[in-house]
Amino acid sequence: MNKMIEVQNLKKYFKVPAGELHAVDDVSFRIEKGKTMGIVGESGCGKSTLGRTMIHLTESTDGKILFDGRDVTNLSAQELKEYRHEAAIIFQDPYSSLNPRMTAEQTVAEALKITGRYPKAQIQEETKRIFELVGLDRRFLKAYPHELDGGRRQRVGIGRALALNPKFVVCDEPVSALDVSIQAQILNLLMDFQEEFGLTYLFITHNMSVVRHISDNICVMYLGQLVETCPTKELFAETMHPYTKALLSAIPSTDIDHLREQILMEGELSSPINPKPGCRFAVRCPYVCEQCHQPQMLEELKPGHYVSCCRAKELNGL
Repeated sequence: MNKMIEVQNLKKYFKVPAGELHAVDDVSFRIEKGKTMGIVGESGCGKSTLGRTMIHLTESTDGKILFDGRDVTNLSAQELKEYRHEAAIIFQDPYSSLNPRMTAEQTVAEALKITGRYPKAQIQEETKRIFELVGLDRRFLKAYPHELDGGRRQRVGIGRALALNPKFVVCDEPVSALDVSIQAQILNLLMDFQEEFGLTYLFITHNMSVVRHISDNICVMYLGQLVETCPTKELFAETMHPYTKALLSAIPSTDIDHLREQILMEGELSSPINPKPGCRFAVRCPYVCEQCHQPQMLEELKPGHYVSCCRAKELNGL
């Protein structure tokens, strides 16, 4: 398999007055070139921190990040600048992620200027080419963020991310702040770029329908840890972890003849600060047992299908 990026036992802890907050805790997975890995889970489970850590917007506490065959865990200032050409991010809120004092043209051109690859005369033409690429009319070149609607703002953000022709892009909930009709346009745009340029995506979302549409594989996160990971089709056809089953049951159904029974999770979220050993979902899981309070590991229950649950085999008849 041709790996683009891989994380091995990646950790990101934040020091807080009460101790250490385990935002990302011992996470491992890899993404093949030209594929999309979806990261799903509730708000606050560490999805965005994971994506930001992978591209060094936040430095990791421990673990390894391998990019295109080389270790990029610890980079010098010059190495980090070069890595920025190969790894980019599309932010969640297209309004707050754009500088209100810069026009759309200046926002995209800034990335080209910083690299030093382009002479001044060429930057303007390259910016216009990027605008055309993301489906923005040239009349919006001089527009400020507040003069654009959400969809066009996000197209500017995508243009900025793709300006340096990266190989890997973190899509941090890029459509969650947009209307449903605009969401489809942006998702199709991202998929078109992937097909045309062979881009590799880490797609972060809490919307299961969106991740089903765009991802090749999915990782399900809960309080900083992976609880299930497998190909997208298999996850929706044969869910194995109790938490993932609860997530899928919350997807609205339009089939009135086969309504899905929603699994309601009771109990409070356990704290990510100085967490105890064992399954972090145990306090909300209807199948909790004594063994659940022991450390859990991802186990391959079927080819390519990994689950972190001591009762997964029993509950799924394996």
